[in-house]
Amino acid sequence: KACGSRLKQQYICIKEQVVVEREDMDKGYEFTHEQYVVFTAEELKALQEKGTHTVDIVAFVPAGSIDPIYYDKAYYLAPDKRGDRPYKLLLEGMKKTNRCALARWAWRGKSYTVQVRPSSDGGLVLQQLLYGDEVRSMKELGIPETEVKPSELELAIMLIEQSAQDTFDPAQYEDEEKKRIEAAIDQKIAGKEVTVSEEPEMGGGKVIDLMEALRASLAKKTGTTVADEPKTRKTAKRVTTATEPAPVRKTRAKK
Repeated sequence: KACGSRLKQQYICIKEQVVVEREDMDKGYEFTHEQYVVFTAEELKALQEKGTHTVDIVAFVPAGSIDPIYYDKAYYLAPDKRGDRPYKLLLEGMKKTNRCALARWAWRGKSYTVQVRPSSDGGLVLQQLLYGDEVRSMKELGIPETEVKPSELELAIMLIEQSAQDTFDPAQYEDEEKKRIEAAIDQKIAGKEVTVSEEPEMGGGKVIDLMEALRASLAKKTGTTVADEPKTRKTAKRVTTATEPAPVRKTRAKK
């Protein structure tokens, strides 16, 4: 803050309060509170998966059989020298059979389960997958079983159909926060003062009437109103909206 220079990260020994360089560090696993098993660099290297230059296919599964919740990082795959024909053959074969490949891939000392699938623009994508124990079960959230009335479901379907699209076009969506930051940077560069609006207060989950919310959404999109339910029916149950989504991925053990 005083001179505007960049900072570097340092590790401090909490017992001796001195800076510790990387060559003086050990790595270990805390198996219980304040108790560790320590590994040398040689031991850790011996445990690493040996990297290969191949992706070994083990099975072909239906294209939609892998839940996207298991998707991690994605990479483009390109053919090596003289590999264009088998590359194209694999691509077209999976398209014709509507299947994707499950494979093993070793990289940077770790073994991964990956999906190889045709991309939308004519190539192959390697999709790194999470392991089963890395993803939380939805059952942990304790979502109660709730009955849905046919009239509520009909309104929900009408709302979905009003906004339905046949394809996903990423160009239709922009990172608004990135645009605001870039505009603020441009203002700073131009010597202008950046003004930031006050952040709205975030309350807890609010209670809404499901039927009224569906009617309002449909009316907003169509410009028409939706008829009320017959008087003999009970009003829709009131539900509480969640303020934040629950994390999907489990936390990993710290070194």
